[in-house]
Amino acid sequence: MHTPVYVAGVGMIPFAKPGAHEPYPVMAATALRTALADAGISYDQIQQAYVGYVYGDSTAGQRALYEVGMTGIPVVNVNNNCSTGSTALFLARQAVASGAVECALSLGFEHMNPGALGTHFNDRPSPFDHFDAATEALVGNGEIPLALRYFGGAGLAHMQEFGTQLSTFAKIRAKASRHAANNPVALFRKVVSEEEVMASPMLWPGVMTRLMACPPTCGAAAAIICSEAFAARHGLNRSVRIRAQAMTTDSPASFAAQDMREVVGYSMAQAAAQQVYEAAGIGPKDVDVVELHDCFAQNELITYEALGLCPRGGAEQFVCDGDNTYGGAVVTNPSGGLLSKGHPLGATGLAQCTELVEQLRGTAGARQVAGAKIALQHNLGLGGACVVTVYERG
Repeated sequence: MHTPVYVAGVGMIPFAKPGAHEPYPVMAATALRTALADAGISYDQIQQAYVGYVYGDSTAGQRALYEVGMTGIPVVNVNNNCSTGSTALFLARQAVASGAVECALSLGFEHMNPGALGTHFNDRPSPFDHFDAATEALVGNGEIPLALRYFGGAGLAHMQEFGTQLSTFAKIRAKASRHAANNPVALFRKVVSEEEVMASPMLWPGVMTRLMACPPTCGAAAAIICSEAFAARHGLNRSVRIRAQAMTTDSPASFAAQDMREVVGYSMAQAAAQQVYEAAGIGPKDVDVVELHDCFAQNELITYEALGLCPRGGAEQFVCDGDNTYGGAVVTNPSGGLLSKGHPLGATGLAQCTELVEQLRGTAGARQVAGAKIALQHNLGLGGACVVTVYERG
């Protein structure tokens, strides 16, 4: 990055179940106004906007922004599956770091329908046809929804190679619920035990229960990114800096390795993490708090290894030792993660950003990770894209 980049303001709304939320322009405008107030600037000071969503028509980003202002700035609509929000953040950060602008907005929202994810354009090739073919060849089970087959298959691969127990994934889900109990904007704040997770209905016998999967969710979140000069000139908060950021896509290993962990982005995440560690001049042991993409408990476990938080094959021990929570090596998903906070696709990456900014500011309340100085964000979208970001306390 060419110039220091700061997160001047963040904002999000409480996530909700489909049907229990405001229209997307209202959700987005509320999150944006919250971020503007947090930054202490007005909308007319924003010079570019990157707006992410997955399920919506073209230029829905403009429709959302026009609720707050119509200033004639460039508005770029972003769709990168579940990594959409962090892709919008990546573009805003890149615009500021390059010197193209001094202040940019990243905004994400999602209005989702109940039930499993699906496609809307069935008269043309699917962007997932290669992923689906690989999944069919590796795990079959065509009667199970594809997202469950993707990530359940990745968890199954870990179980088969390392003997990982189903109860370990239940421990991850129970941990998420304990964290979310302290998050007022989480969708699910009820604490569930490992035993309750194991007793929930089996979505894939021996591989995944219902509580190991995140729910479809609606919501919005935003972040305002600025240069050091802009922040100094306007007296803005410079307590949180983006120290490094990387975005990766699939490599040949995604299919050639014939491993479901690769199909769901293990190498993408590993490569992005290695890039940001090198750029930031740190290692995994320097990280105090992580928000990672736990769309399924299985993905959280394999991501520990992809990010280098533990050795390959060491994730089960990492969980059983409590190294993924308060008092352990690194607190993962203090927000409750996607499993408990919810997963509105376009907003997820920016909700992760919001959580980590609050952690580094020391304003996370009962969720606060004591002394947090370095934070890591991992946001994954199949198809594919992975964005990993390192934040530091100024």
